[in-house]
This record gives sequence, C-alpha cells and structure tokens, in this order.
Amino acid sequence: MKWLELVTVAGATLIAAVTVVTLYSLGVRLTAIAADSQQASPGIKKSFAYVCFGLCGLAVLFGLYLIIPYFSG
Repeated sequence: MKWLELVTVAGATLIAAVTVVTLYSLGVRLTAIAADSQQASPGIKKSFAYVCFGLCGLAVLFGLYLIIPYFSG
C-alpha cells in the first residue's frame, strides 16, 4: 500500500470537508446577521451569504464531478 497517497487523500478530504462546513456556517451566520440587522442596508451581508452558499454548492458539485466516473472519464 502506498501510504503517502493515502495520507494525501485523507488530507484533501479533511480540507474539503472543513471548507464546505465553514462556507455553509458562514452563510448561515451572515443570513442571521442580515435578518437581525437594524441597519438601513442588510443587503450586503445577505449577498455575501449567498456567495458563501454558492461556493459551498460549487465545492459539492466539483466533488461529485471527481467521484462519478461518467463525468470525469
């Protein structure tokens, strides 16, 4: 067994999982801040929240692209 490849895959998986969870959590937090905001324009925070959700979705779709052989073959 090639241990370096196993460690590489495990590291990439850990980094990807942390990135997706962080982006989603940041999106939820920004949405909550925008909803509770008493400021005149909470739209910027909500826009950043949607960007975080979009990046999270793109990361998931890229992961599916790498996993499903039909798309990467």
